[in-house]
Amino acid sequence: MIESRGLRYAYRGGASLDMTDVSLTQGDTLLLRGPSGSGKSTWLALAAGLLTPTAGEIVVAGQSLGSLAGHLRDAWRARHIGFLPQKLHLSEALTVTDNLALAHFAAGLAVDRVAIVRALEALDLGALAARRPSQLSGGQAQRVALARAVLLRPRVILADEPTASLDDDACMTSLTLLRQTARAVDATLVIATHDARVREALPQAQVLTFSPAGPEHVA
Repeated sequence: MIESRGLRYAYRGGASLDMTDVSLTQGDTLLLRGPSGSGKSTWLALAAGLLTPTAGEIVVAGQSLGSLAGHLRDAWRARHIGFLPQKLHLSEALTVTDNLALAHFAAGLAVDRVAIVRALEALDLGALAARRPSQLSGGQAQRVALARAVLLRPRVILADEPTASLDDDACMTSLTLLRQTARAVDATLVIATHDARVREALPQAQVLTFSPAGPEHVA
């Protein structure tokens, strides 16, 4: 679940972004729609606890993020948030398996090889476990990043422009995987996008629309 009330973030230089209140129950889907630079990534960063709001409150998976100190917030994020960035940040120095193991390290947990195998097989990646990122196609790399994001069965999955560089078929495949994976772990799913195809594919999702002046409404 995610709830925000009176949320505001002030950027360096004085500009501020006032955000519409949001209320999502566990398992809901929210789309953040709007052009680049309108505040979608800022909202994601606030929901992940990467930024601290200037005013207001955001509660994610039952935790009020403003009440967590920096190191506690980092530990909470590693265990409860699955993040799928636009740039996938897969380490070329590591195999697919070891890239997933980074999720355990970030959360301060012992590496669970059985859980890694299970996560890879769930996304049809078992045969790629020993490969390096440069040996993967774009679609395979995105699935590896998704497997890493959901390895610890997060309560919330945040995806930043997951379809921006994909053709129509790959877009639909990516969205299907996101929905199925979110359902499998009962996660709330938030997708930041300016891609009209995402709205068409997820007609039941709530939508928070951003304009160059900031978020306008939830529909």
